[in-house]
Amino acid sequence: MSSAFLRIRIFLLVVVMLYSIMTTQVVLGQPEQSHLLKVITHNVWYGFTKKSEPRHGEWRQWMSRQSPDVVSLQEINGFSANDLAEDAASWGHSYSEILKKGGFPTGITSRYPISHVRRIQEGFHHGLLRCQIRGVWFYVVHFHPSNYKKRIEEAGLLKQDIMSLPGESPRVLLAGDFNAFSPEDGCHYGKDTKLISFFEQLDSTKSSARNLNHGAIDYGAIEAVLEQGFIDVVAGQRSAGSPYVGTFPTRLIDDKDHGPDRRIDYIFVSPNLKKSVLSAGILRDATTELLSDHIPVVAVLDLAKE
Repeated sequence: MSSAFLRIRIFLLVVVMLYSIMTTQVVLGQPEQSHLLKVITHNVWYGFTKKSEPRHGEWRQWMSRQSPDVVSLQEINGFSANDLAEDAASWGHSYSEILKKGGFPTGITSRYPISHVRRIQEGFHHGLLRCQIRGVWFYVVHFHPSNYKKRIEEAGLLKQDIMSLPGESPRVLLAGDFNAFSPEDGCHYGKDTKLISFFEQLDSTKSSARNLNHGAIDYGAIEAVLEQGFIDVVAGQRSAGSPYVGTFPTRLIDDKDHGPDRRIDYIFVSPNLKKSVLSAGILRDATTELLSDHIPVVAVLDLAKE
Protein backbone atom coordinates (compact mmCIF):
# COMPACT_ATOMS: atom_id res chain seq x y z
CA MET A 1 0.00 0.00 0.00
CA SER A 2 1.48 3.33 -1.05
CA SER A 3 2.09 6.05 1.51
CA ALA A 4 -0.17 8.44 -0.46
CA PHE A 5 -3.07 5.98 -0.38
CA LEU A 6 -2.52 5.39 3.32
CA ARG A 7 -2.62 9.13 4.00
CA ILE A 8 -5.92 9.42 2.11
CA ARG A 9 -7.44 6.57 4.15
CA ILE A 10 -6.29 8.17 7.41
CA PHE A 11 -7.69 11.53 6.31
CA LEU A 12 -11.07 10.02 5.44
CA LEU A 13 -11.17 8.14 8.75
CA VAL A 14 -10.51 11.36 10.68
CA VAL A 15 -13.30 13.16 8.75
CA VAL A 16 -15.76 10.38 9.57
CA MET A 17 -14.78 10.43 13.25
CA LEU A 18 -15.15 14.23 13.49
CA TYR A 19 -18.54 14.10 11.80
CA SER A 20 -19.65 11.39 14.23
CA ILE A 21 -18.54 13.45 17.24
CA MET A 22 -20.27 16.59 15.97
CA THR A 23 -23.50 14.69 15.25
CA THR A 24 -23.45 13.14 18.70
CA GLN A 25 -22.99 16.55 20.31
CA VAL A 26 -25.99 17.92 18.40
CA VAL A 27 -28.16 15.01 19.49
CA LEU A 28 -27.04 15.32 23.10
CA GLY A 29 -27.51 19.08 23.03
CA GLN A 30 -31.21 18.96 22.20
CA PRO A 31 -34.01 16.39 22.23
CA GLU A 32 -34.67 14.29 19.17
CA GLN A 33 -37.36 15.89 17.01
CA SER A 34 -40.05 13.22 16.92
CA HIS A 35 -43.01 14.10 14.72
CA LEU A 36 -45.36 13.05 17.54
CA LEU A 37 -46.37 15.48 20.29
CA LYS A 38 -48.16 14.30 23.44
CA VAL A 39 -49.92 17.09 25.35
CA ILE A 40 -51.45 16.82 28.82
CA THR A 41 -53.42 19.52 30.62
CA HIS A 42 -54.17 19.32 34.34
CA ASN A 43 -55.53 21.57 37.07
CA VAL A 44 -53.58 20.37 40.13
CA TRP A 45 -55.72 21.96 42.88
CA TYR A 46 -54.16 24.77 44.89
CA GLY A 47 -50.59 23.88 43.97
CA PHE A 48 -50.58 20.92 46.35
CA THR A 49 -50.92 23.29 49.31
CA LYS A 50 -53.90 21.18 50.36
CA LYS A 51 -53.34 17.45 50.88
CA SER A 52 -49.74 17.92 49.79
CA GLU A 53 -47.93 14.66 50.44
CA PRO A 54 -47.91 12.00 49.28
CA ARG A 55 -50.15 13.56 46.60
CA HIS A 56 -47.49 15.83 45.08
CA GLY A 57 -44.90 13.09 44.87
CA GLU A 58 -47.38 10.60 43.47
CA TRP A 59 -48.51 13.16 40.89
CA ARG A 60 -44.93 13.73 39.70
CA GLN A 61 -44.38 9.98 39.39
CA TRP A 62 -47.62 9.65 37.45
CA MET A 63 -46.67 12.48 35.09
CA SER A 64 -43.27 10.87 34.49
CA ARG A 65 -44.95 7.58 33.55
CA GLN A 66 -47.09 9.41 30.97
CA SER A 67 -43.96 10.64 29.16
CA PRO A 68 -45.61 13.84 27.86
CA ASP A 69 -43.95 16.30 25.50
CA VAL A 70 -45.90 19.35 26.71
CA VAL A 71 -47.76 19.84 30.00
CA SER A 72 -50.26 22.67 30.56
CA LEU A 73 -50.89 23.35 34.26
CA GLN A 74 -53.44 25.35 36.20
CA GLU A 75 -53.56 26.28 39.91
CA ILE A 76 -49.86 25.93 40.60
CA ASN A 77 -50.40 28.10 43.67
CA GLY A 78 -47.28 28.92 45.66
CA PHE A 79 -44.96 27.79 42.86
CA SER A 80 -41.94 29.80 41.84
CA ALA A 81 -40.26 29.47 38.45
CA ASN A 82 -37.66 27.25 40.11
CA ASP A 83 -40.34 25.06 41.70
CA LEU A 84 -41.95 24.49 38.33
CA ALA A 85 -38.57 23.77 36.73
CA GLU A 86 -37.83 21.15 39.40
CA ASP A 87 -41.14 19.42 38.85
CA ALA A 88 -40.66 19.57 35.07
CA ALA A 89 -37.24 17.95 35.40
CA SER A 90 -38.81 15.03 37.28
CA TRP A 91 -40.70 14.06 34.11
CA GLY A 92 -37.83 14.87 31.75
CA HIS A 93 -38.63 18.42 30.69
CA SER A 94 -35.85 21.01 30.48
CA TYR A 95 -38.09 23.97 29.63
CA SER A 96 -40.82 25.64 31.66
CA GLU A 97 -42.63 28.96 32.02
CA ILE A 98 -44.93 30.29 34.75
CA LEU A 99 -47.54 33.02 34.33
CA LYS A 100 -47.18 34.99 37.55
CA LYS A 101 -46.45 35.04 41.26
CA GLY A 102 -49.32 34.75 43.68
CA GLY A 103 -52.96 33.95 43.12
CA PHE A 104 -53.75 31.03 40.84
CA PRO A 105 -50.85 30.85 38.36
CA THR A 106 -50.79 28.73 35.24
CA GLY A 107 -47.66 27.21 33.77
CA ILE A 108 -46.29 25.13 30.93
CA THR A 109 -43.44 22.64 30.69
CA SER A 110 -41.91 21.15 27.57
CA ARG A 111 -39.43 18.61 26.28
CA TYR A 112 -38.64 21.12 23.55
CA PRO A 113 -37.60 24.80 23.66
CA ILE A 114 -40.27 27.36 24.50
CA SER A 115 -40.24 30.72 22.69
CA HIS A 116 -42.35 33.86 22.17
CA VAL A 117 -43.67 33.80 25.72
CA ARG A 118 -46.40 36.31 26.52
CA ARG A 119 -48.05 36.77 29.92
CA ILE A 120 -51.44 38.47 29.81
CA GLN A 121 -53.33 39.43 32.94
CA GLU A 122 -55.51 42.40 32.01
CA GLY A 123 -59.10 41.32 31.48
CA PHE A 124 -58.54 37.76 32.67
CA HIS A 125 -59.54 36.51 36.12
CA HIS A 126 -56.52 34.21 36.40
CA GLY A 127 -54.49 35.41 33.41
CA LEU A 128 -53.47 33.89 30.09
CA LEU A 129 -50.11 32.34 29.20
CA ARG A 130 -49.09 32.11 25.55
CA CYS A 131 -45.97 30.66 23.95
CA GLN A 132 -44.70 28.74 20.94
CA ILE A 133 -43.34 25.19 20.91
CA ARG A 134 -42.27 23.44 17.71
CA GLY A 135 -44.15 25.86 15.53
CA VAL A 136 -47.42 25.53 17.46
CA TRP A 137 -48.86 28.39 19.51
CA PHE A 138 -49.92 27.13 22.95
CA TYR A 139 -52.39 28.92 25.20
CA VAL A 140 -52.72 27.85 28.84
CA VAL A 141 -56.30 28.73 29.78
CA HIS A 142 -57.97 29.15 33.17
CA PHE A 143 -61.26 31.03 32.83
CA HIS A 144 -63.39 32.57 35.58
CA PRO A 145 -64.68 29.91 38.01
CA SER A 146 -68.21 31.11 38.67
CA ASN A 147 -69.45 33.79 36.22
CA TYR A 148 -70.58 32.82 32.71
CA LYS A 149 -70.52 36.44 31.48
CA LYS A 150 -66.90 36.85 32.55
CA ARG A 151 -65.99 33.62 30.78
CA ILE A 152 -67.57 34.84 27.56
CA GLU A 153 -65.59 38.09 27.86
CA GLU A 154 -62.39 36.11 28.42
CA ALA A 155 -63.16 33.99 25.34
CA GLY A 156 -63.45 37.23 23.38
CA LEU A 157 -60.08 38.47 24.62
CA LEU A 158 -58.55 35.09 23.79
CA LYS A 159 -59.91 35.42 20.25
CA GLN A 160 -58.35 38.88 19.91
CA ASP A 161 -54.93 37.58 20.87
CA ILE A 162 -55.19 34.61 18.51
CA MET A 163 -56.08 36.97 15.68
CA SER A 164 -52.91 38.97 16.43
CA LEU A 165 -50.62 35.99 15.83
CA PRO A 166 -48.19 36.33 12.92
CA GLY A 167 -48.66 34.38 9.70
CA GLU A 168 -51.67 33.62 7.55
CA SER A 169 -52.65 30.37 9.25
CA PRO A 170 -50.93 29.87 12.62
CA ARG A 171 -51.21 26.46 14.25
CA VAL A 172 -52.85 26.93 17.67
CA LEU A 173 -53.60 24.67 20.64
CA LEU A 174 -55.70 25.74 23.63
CA ALA A 175 -55.41 23.69 26.81
CA GLY A 176 -56.70 24.18 30.32
CA ASP A 177 -59.55 24.60 32.76
CA PHE A 178 -62.23 26.62 30.95
CA ASN A 179 -64.73 26.27 33.84
CA ALA A 180 -67.35 26.21 31.10
CA PHE A 181 -69.85 23.85 29.53
CA SER A 182 -69.70 22.57 25.97
CA PRO A 183 -72.75 22.21 23.72
CA GLU A 184 -71.17 18.89 22.73
CA ASP A 185 -72.27 17.63 26.17
CA GLY A 186 -75.72 19.20 26.10
CA CYS A 187 -77.56 15.87 25.88
CA HIS A 188 -75.86 14.65 29.06
CA TYR A 189 -76.53 17.84 31.02
CA GLY A 190 -80.14 17.84 29.88
CA LYS A 191 -80.64 14.54 31.70
CA ASP A 192 -78.84 15.64 34.88
CA THR A 193 -81.59 16.82 37.23
CA LYS A 194 -79.14 17.70 40.01
CA LEU A 195 -76.93 20.10 38.05
CA ILE A 196 -79.35 23.03 37.75
CA SER A 197 -80.43 22.81 41.40
CA PHE A 198 -76.78 22.72 42.50
CA PHE A 199 -75.97 25.94 40.62
CA GLU A 200 -79.19 27.60 41.72
CA GLN A 201 -78.12 27.06 45.31
CA LEU A 202 -74.59 28.25 44.56
CA ASP A 203 -75.76 31.42 42.82
CA SER A 204 -78.20 32.25 45.59
CA THR A 205 -75.65 31.93 48.39
CA LYS A 206 -72.68 33.65 46.71
CA SER A 207 -73.34 37.19 45.49
CA SER A 208 -70.56 37.17 42.87
CA ALA A 209 -71.61 33.82 41.39
CA ARG A 210 -73.45 33.80 38.04
CA ASN A 211 -73.18 30.20 36.90
CA LEU A 212 -76.65 29.99 35.35
CA ASN A 213 -78.02 32.14 32.57
CA HIS A 214 -81.64 32.83 33.52
CA GLY A 215 -81.86 29.48 35.22
CA ALA A 216 -80.21 27.53 32.40
CA ILE A 217 -76.75 26.19 31.67
CA ASP A 218 -74.79 28.64 29.55
CA TYR A 219 -72.60 27.39 26.71
CA GLY A 220 -71.44 30.80 25.51
CA ALA A 221 -67.73 30.62 26.33
CA ILE A 222 -67.15 27.28 24.61
CA GLU A 223 -69.42 28.26 21.72
CA ALA A 224 -67.20 31.32 21.22
CA VAL A 225 -64.18 29.02 20.89
CA LEU A 226 -65.97 26.61 18.54
CA GLU A 227 -67.20 29.49 16.37
CA GLN A 228 -63.56 30.30 15.60
CA GLY A 229 -63.24 26.85 14.06
CA PHE A 230 -61.42 25.21 16.95
CA ILE A 231 -61.89 21.48 17.37
CA ASP A 232 -62.68 19.94 20.76
CA VAL A 233 -60.32 16.96 20.48
CA VAL A 234 -62.05 14.81 23.10
CA ALA A 235 -65.50 15.30 21.58
CA GLY A 236 -63.98 14.71 18.16
CA GLN A 237 -62.64 11.32 19.20
CA ARG A 238 -65.92 10.07 20.68
CA SER A 239 -67.58 7.16 19.00
CA ALA A 240 -71.35 6.88 18.68
CA GLY A 241 -72.88 5.71 21.92
CA SER A 242 -69.70 6.13 23.95
CA PRO A 243 -70.30 7.00 27.61
CA TYR A 244 -69.95 10.56 28.87
CA VAL A 245 -66.84 11.21 31.00
CA GLY A 246 -66.41 14.36 33.10
CA THR A 247 -63.26 16.03 34.42
CA PHE A 248 -64.55 17.51 37.71
CA PRO A 249 -64.94 16.80 40.61
CA THR A 250 -62.87 13.76 41.53
CA ARG A 251 -63.02 11.40 44.49
CA LEU A 252 -60.36 13.54 46.18
CA ILE A 253 -62.98 16.20 46.95
CA ASP A 254 -66.19 14.52 45.79
CA ASP A 255 -68.86 15.91 48.09
CA LYS A 256 -72.06 17.98 47.98
CA ASP A 257 -70.12 21.28 47.92
CA HIS A 258 -68.65 20.61 44.48
CA GLY A 259 -71.70 19.40 42.60
CA PRO A 260 -72.34 16.73 39.96
CA ASP A 261 -69.81 15.44 37.47
CA ARG A 262 -69.09 17.79 34.56
CA ARG A 263 -66.52 18.33 31.78
CA ILE A 264 -64.78 21.68 32.13
CA ASP A 265 -61.20 20.84 31.09
CA TYR A 266 -60.42 20.86 27.37
CA ILE A 267 -57.86 20.71 24.61
CA PHE A 268 -58.80 22.53 21.40
CA VAL A 269 -56.82 22.67 18.15
CA SER A 270 -57.09 25.05 15.21
CA PRO A 271 -58.56 23.64 11.95
CA ASN A 272 -55.12 23.22 10.38
CA LEU A 273 -54.21 20.77 13.17
CA LYS A 274 -57.38 18.68 12.93
CA LYS A 275 -55.78 15.94 10.81
CA SER A 276 -52.78 15.90 13.17
CA VAL A 277 -54.82 14.60 16.12
CA LEU A 278 -54.10 10.88 16.44
CA SER A 279 -55.85 10.35 19.77
CA ALA A 280 -57.39 12.25 22.66
CA GLY A 281 -59.08 11.39 25.91
CA ILE A 282 -59.85 12.02 29.55
CA LEU A 283 -57.41 10.09 31.76
CA ARG A 284 -59.91 9.08 34.41
CA ASP A 285 -58.97 6.05 36.51
CA ALA A 286 -58.43 5.01 40.13
CA THR A 287 -55.06 6.81 40.27
CA THR A 288 -56.05 10.14 38.73
CA GLU A 289 -59.20 10.27 40.90
CA LEU A 290 -56.89 10.98 43.85
CA LEU A 291 -54.22 13.19 42.26
CA SER A 292 -56.30 16.39 42.07
CA ASP A 293 -59.85 17.70 42.06
CA HIS A 294 -59.66 17.71 38.24
CA ILE A 295 -58.97 14.85 35.84
CA PRO A 296 -56.15 15.33 33.28
CA VAL A 297 -56.88 15.50 29.56
CA VAL A 298 -54.49 14.23 26.87
CA ALA A 299 -54.03 14.58 23.12
CA VAL A 300 -51.41 13.07 20.80
CA LEU A 301 -50.62 14.96 17.60
CA ASP A 302 -48.62 13.98 14.53
CA LEU A 303 -46.98 17.24 13.48
CA ALA A 304 -45.99 15.73 10.14
CA LYS A 305 -49.66 15.74 9.15
CA GLU A 306 -51.22 18.95 7.90
